[in-house]
Amino acid sequence: MGAKSVECEIGGKKLIIETGKVAKQANGAVVVKCGESMVLVTACCAEEPTEGLDFFPLTVEYRERAYAAGKIPGGFIKREGKPMDNEILVSRLIDRPIRPLFPDGFRNEVQVMALVISASEEDPPDVLAIVGASAALSISDIPFEGPIGAVRVGLVDGQFVINPSQEQIENSLLNIVVAGTKDAIVMVEAGAKEVSEETIIEALKVAHEEIKKLVAVQEELVREVGKEKIAFEPPPSTEEYEKQIREKHLQALLSAIRVQGKKAREKALKQLKQSILEEYPEEEQPLVALAFDKVEKEEMRRMILEEKVRADGRGPKDIRPITCEVGVLPGAHGSALFTRGETQALVAVTLGMPGEDEQMLDELFGEGSKPFMVHYNFPPFCVGEVRPLRGPSRREIGHGALAERALKPMVPVKSEEFPYIVRVVSDILESNGSSSMATVCGGSLALMDAGVPIKKPVAGIAMGLVMDEETGKYVILSDILGMEDHLGDMDFKVAGTEDGITALQMDIKISGITWDIMAEALQQAKEGRLYILEKMKETLPAPRPQLSPKAPRILSMQIKPSFIRDVIGPGGRTIRAIIDKTGARIFIDENGLVTVSAETEEAAKEALDIISKIAHEYHVGELVKGRIKRIEDYGLFIEVAPGREGLLHISQISDRRIRDLKEEFNIGDEVEAKIMEIDELGRFRLTRRGLEGGPKEEPQQKTVRAATGRNPTQKPNRRPQPKHPSVRGKGERGKH
Repeated sequence: MGAKSVECEIGGKKLIIETGKVAKQANGAVVVKCGESMVLVTACCAEEPTEGLDFFPLTVEYRERAYAAGKIPGGFIKREGKPMDNEILVSRLIDRPIRPLFPDGFRNEVQVMALVISASEEDPPDVLAIVGASAALSISDIPFEGPIGAVRVGLVDGQFVINPSQEQIENSLLNIVVAGTKDAIVMVEAGAKEVSEETIIEALKVAHEEIKKLVAVQEELVREVGKEKIAFEPPPSTEEYEKQIREKHLQALLSAIRVQGKKAREKALKQLKQSILEEYPEEEQPLVALAFDKVEKEEMRRMILEEKVRADGRGPKDIRPITCEVGVLPGAHGSALFTRGETQALVAVTLGMPGEDEQMLDELFGEGSKPFMVHYNFPPFCVGEVRPLRGPSRREIGHGALAERALKPMVPVKSEEFPYIVRVVSDILESNGSSSMATVCGGSLALMDAGVPIKKPVAGIAMGLVMDEETGKYVILSDILGMEDHLGDMDFKVAGTEDGITALQMDIKISGITWDIMAEALQQAKEGRLYILEKMKETLPAPRPQLSPKAPRILSMQIKPSFIRDVIGPGGRTIRAIIDKTGARIFIDENGLVTVSAETEEAAKEALDIISKIAHEYHVGELVKGRIKRIEDYGLFIEVAPGREGLLHISQISDRRIRDLKEEFNIGDEVEAKIMEIDELGRFRLTRRGLEGGPKEEPQQKTVRAATGRNPTQKPNRRPQPKHPSVRGKGERGKH
């Protein structure tokens, strides 16, 4: 088969899908191109199903090659290693819309790999990878009920932009990735800066029009090069077993579903299922187990659709009891314990120093560092399980990123007004539905408890949907349980302030959701979010007026970049001397923003005062104070600031004759003088002429002469002159 390609225009840019040229041994392989960005996506499938699995074994891997952007990986090892957080997040972004489109019961291992082989900031490659995954699966012989398309939508200067550039994304009020079929939206991932629900709906509609083009062009490619799908034998029907369970055990099942409490309900359902399985021969038990799960799902959905009653007894819009506590961890800079029903998050905030504490990034594009971080942990005890602890899972990284997007627009990180680096850590202590949204609520409270001046508190809520596709009857659920997420038709998480949405994540499992249902779900989510915000405000309505006493004191100032080398000094001597003297930590960025951190505000101010003197633009005629650094026969060397010295010539000290400066002055004495001249190297020549108590300046004198003790034109004045109070000589200490 030769190379084939199709193309279409998306957001005013040409998008090309090519196959048949590379990676021909994969079941399906395509290269998706847009501008200078290229993503190679492959799909491979095991020949035989994996026995004993009750889930579909799909793995998705997205990897960015450093050469794609003309880079060499940073760090000690100069090659790509384990996936970075962004690669994991994009892998999840690809996985979520394609996973529901494989047939039920398919158990052959499938691996989708997306390699970014060329990248441009004008065309971010992540959405191209989603399109490529769909195309590779669609033309392969792997059973797949696609294709799907995906685009990113930005909102720049009041206009929607399809697949915006990296620069446009950074300046956009909305960053939303939408995936869908030609008939419906199936996945949404968004970050926003307090946009309205109506704006979200409009963005989804704009995105879906472009998605239809992507689906059409993939269908054209399938017609040209698509392979015949492999034979797949669906699992045997469980209809007869379902009928028997309903006849014999329906009431027991309904009673078990209505048991209050997650663990008690799970135990009751497990015991009932086991007792039913024991009634059948061992070889029939797998099908009986499937039948039981189907009946359980159908009955739970029937209760909601017909009775408007959920498993825990709540109505569709009811939110579980909420309790909020702040300041629960004495050693943390800020902390909160947020509990909603059987979901509980312990959230702590730590304030750190720019430069030293911010997360450095080694990515193709974007910021080189990360001043605001949210880390989410899901330990096994939160669901009563036993499992080994490893590094953070993909789920933990994904949930943390969602909470981070929700909170970030409200946090003034690394600014001159608030120069701190902020880390939020959420440890989930209990989980039964939407622990990521509990992290948002607890994180907002913990930030306010730490005294972080967030613009507004942020809350989040998880929504669900149960819908009968045949009749069109549906019920939207607020604050869903874990089982409602698993057995329902939609998982819809919305976070925001009282004025708008800051983050959104939606996964839809059916194709019949209309724009009206989405709008209704967003409105119901807004009502729930406002209710939760009121509960949070009862505990802590606004950020504390003062930072936590445990937090370091950070002050900042702006200096001209040309002074950075003076502050650092030769070999770093100047800045090390400031650190040794004050105990402060100092960070200077390339734009001249100086940030000083210390245990006390006094120490931070002292360090900043020294730096301000070094970076001060001195001028002729300016009064300065300094200490004597060196004494020579011809004059005093005065240190005005670290690294900035001036010569106070003996002839400019006093009208009376001074025979030996070392008899009059000590190293370390403080001297006030006036700048008489600044040479081309920035060195000062100082004078005391014209100062109160000192000899008057003679206008005709322009420069300081050689070390003679007096000017050649100046007549000796033998009368003793009183010393100025700011010049302390021997025998005069302690008088002033």
